[in-house]
Amino acid sequence: MTVPALELIDVRAGYGRIDVLHGVDLTIPKGKVLALLGANGAGKSTTAQIAGGRLVPRSGCFHVGGNHVNGAHPAALAKAGVVTVPEGRGIFPNLTVDENLWVTTHLTRKERGELRERAFGYFPRLGERRGQLAGTLSGGEQQMLAMSRALIVDPQLLILDEVSMGLAPLIVRELYENVALLKEQGIAILVVEQFAETALGIADYAAIMAHGRITAIGYPDEIAGALSNAYLGGAA
Repeated sequence: MTVPALELIDVRAGYGRIDVLHGVDLTIPKGKVLALLGANGAGKSTTAQIAGGRLVPRSGCFHVGGNHVNGAHPAALAKAGVVTVPEGRGIFPNLTVDENLWVTTHLTRKERGELRERAFGYFPRLGERRGQLAGTLSGGEQQMLAMSRALIVDPQLLILDEVSMGLAPLIVRELYENVALLKEQGIAILVVEQFAETALGIADYAAIMAHGRITAIGYPDEIAGALSNAYLGGAA
């Protein structure tokens, strides 16, 4: 049996005294895309924080590549190939596009050249703006930069948390076209989205969250009825 890229088993988590996740089970095979969908407050971003090591489960198991990693620091998970593109992008606005790619790395000039070519291959528009301050980019270009920064570490699992937030539909489609290309490179991808249609277009599987639980999971064309019910309301 192939070891999954990500596995959450009966995960429970929350903030302070507030419980948000109530026994989440989720598996992403290597090289597959899972779209995690649901209304605002359903628990999607909390699940993404668990998967990226930014929140420690109160109970349950968190596995990456078959290894138990409960409590591992995000930096340790990054070394294991887990990278998150968070809601809000997390770029450095006062650095150039090119500087943003390297500010948290220790690469040789040759390695930078190779990875720069790869990043700008996915997003040619960034190559045209490589000397521009990141804070002056459009929202869509900033999201492209955030995704490029994630790609330079050659991830095994990429977590995309609400990458479409605040972006025009045309830009969202462009971003997700690149997500589909990443899947072809064998990267497992967790796509956390409130807006379902575009994510379902590139997903191998979809899971629906409501009230901190997975309420349905299956192929994208199997969960249409559950999806409409999920968007009638969320939880903490």
